[in-house]
Amino acid sequence: MRSARQTLPLLAAIVALVAAFQWWVPHGQFLGADNLLDLAQQIAVNAILAFGMTLVILIGGIDLSVGAVVALVGTVAVAVLPHLGFVGAVGAGLATAAAFGVCNGLCAARTPMPPFIITLATMMVARGAALRFNQGRPLPVPDGETLFLAAGNARLAGVVPVPVAVMAVAFAATAVLLHRTRFGQHLYALGGSREAARFTGIPIARNEVLVYLTCSLLAGLAGMIHASQLYSAEPASGQGFELNAIAAVVVGGTSFTGGVGAMPGTLIGAIIIGILDKGLNQAGVHFSLQYAVKGIVILVAVYLDVRRRR
Repeated sequence: MRSARQTLPLLAAIVALVAAFQWWVPHGQFLGADNLLDLAQQIAVNAILAFGMTLVILIGGIDLSVGAVVALVGTVAVAVLPHLGFVGAVGAGLATAAAFGVCNGLCAARTPMPPFIITLATMMVARGAALRFNQGRPLPVPDGETLFLAAGNARLAGVVPVPVAVMAVAFAATAVLLHRTRFGQHLYALGGSREAARFTGIPIARNEVLVYLTCSLLAGLAGMIHASQLYSAEPASGQGFELNAIAAVVVGGTSFTGGVGAMPGTLIGAIIIGILDKGLNQAGVHFSLQYAVKGIVILVAVYLDVRRRR
């Protein structure tokens, strides 16, 4: 019942935004089939990042490194693609992401440093490593790498974009993990009260490492899809992706203090952020005002969360 009460206003917000942009965007083309498919493809990358971010925020953490990991993993995958092939490139990309996830998790679990500082540092390391490749210049994906290019641009049955299908699989996997397993129950307990979780015997350090590892692996997956969509690895790409992911999580109802949240809400939050981005862009709103609008949306979402918790 509580989940339905939180979800219905978000669905109403989607309907209101779509109606507003259908009226605002010239020639009423916002609801065009091609435009909606393009919108879904844009939402996919942020949603995949947001699923991992939900797990991190749920335990009271934060991961600022995901945007830089997107850039680094995309660059690593494209760099090794001609030498190792599609499977080898995916393996190298995910291994790179896993290294950052384990580092973030171990530092958060075993040191008194706050996750904000830890992931801020690893964000800078990942960004610097990405910019070292090819002197910071883009690395184009070779034309013959059809599998890699299909990951971001092909359509299943000629209709459903592959990134949307990957997003659906990631959503199903993380939703089952969070809502149908003991691991997910432990995350809620950990976010609700770390001390109580410790007294009940929940393995806090192991769960924390697994959460950051999962978040980074999803960021790596998003990074390879993003590089495929761009037809090249852009070492400077992914800037601000972590903020969009956090926005989707918070707008979707996950409490920034931890212990409260759900994957369906995060998916709806990612859809809302995607509609705002594309709608404001197509309506010709200056990019500076787009940032301001998203900031106001986040502020309102956090305010409502604080009121709900009180």
